Amino acid sequence: MEMNSVFEGLKIMLLGMGTVFAFLIVMIVMMNIMSKIIHRFFPEPNDVENNVTPVQKNNAKKIAAITAAIIHHRSK
Repeated sequence: MEMNSVFEGLKIMLLGMGTVFAFLIVMIVMMNIMSKIIHRFFPEPNDVENNVTPVQKNNAKKIAAITAAIIHHRSK
């Protein structure tokens, strides 16, 4: 009687684990399909330099000046 209960428990456990595993596989496939559809119809903009604001350009010049000053100071 107890062995029968153990086998029933194992059978239910394997059925549950198989169900979860199958669901995860289906979910991953659906997420990949949705990702491809979204990237196809809504591609990411590639023009990063056009999105740079004038403040960021000024910061780039400041960073370059500070870096040059540090290099000059360390070279002494």
